[in-house]
Amino acid sequence: MATNKGYQAHAKHLHISPSKVRRIADVVRKKTYSEAMAVLETLPHKGARLLKKVIASAAANALYINKNLDEEMLYVRELQINEGARMKRISPRARGRADRLIKRSCHISVVIDEIAGSGE
Repeated sequence: MATNKGYQAHAKHLHISPSKVRRIADVVRKKTYSEAMAVLETLPHKGARLLKKVIASAAANALYINKNLDEEMLYVRELQINEGARMKRISPRARGRADRLIKRSCHISVVIDEIAGSGE
């Protein structure tokens, strides 16, 4: 029996700190697709909007590849928020000094899979 890798979607170089997205990712990890989308729809954060987009893309990949799947048969199997590149900027300060600003970015990886027992 072949192992199922699930259906994947990635978003890279998003201009938001990974720690801000991880708080929201912890809420929707291991939930069904429809439940995760309902939760992300109600949250006001920028990270919720970005996560919703990536999860919807993974679901679209699943429904495109496997035509006999339904949205109710999907769940969020893996959700990873990794650090992206850091942009380093200089902010001028008093008396000729400078502070360093670090603008963080993140990568989001989502794997959506079928709920076990639904492939009858």
